[in-house]
Amino acid sequence: MFDDNLLEDIKNSSDDYFTIYTIKKGDNLYQIAKQYNINPKLLAALNGLNDDDYIYTDQELLIPKSGYSYYITTQGDNLDIVKDKFNCDMTQLLNNNKNIYLLPGQLLVNKKM
Repeated sequence: MFDDNLLEDIKNSSDDYFTIYTIKKGDNLYQIAKQYNINPKLLAALNGLNDDDYIYTDQELLIPKSGYSYYITTQGDNLDIVKDKFNCDMTQLLNNNKNIYLLPGQLLVNKKM
């Protein structure tokens, strides 16, 4: 999963890709995911959480905006694997991601066509 510095970098540089949601008393990941029509496991992973982790009032979550696909890299990924997961060409993949390190846990984004 992500470390805290990576999450801060995502928050600061990805306004196009995410909305910030501040957790309110009584919220849970499943309810928030349903509200935004996203998969709860994706919501958890994008925020460096497990889907059964406890969330806290006033904690901020990244909510993915529609129109984009998201992928979190795993051990052994290469650019061909990632572009195939996104079903895009290499140019599009590189244009949509400032830095690609292919280390496990890196978040990559692709604009849906």
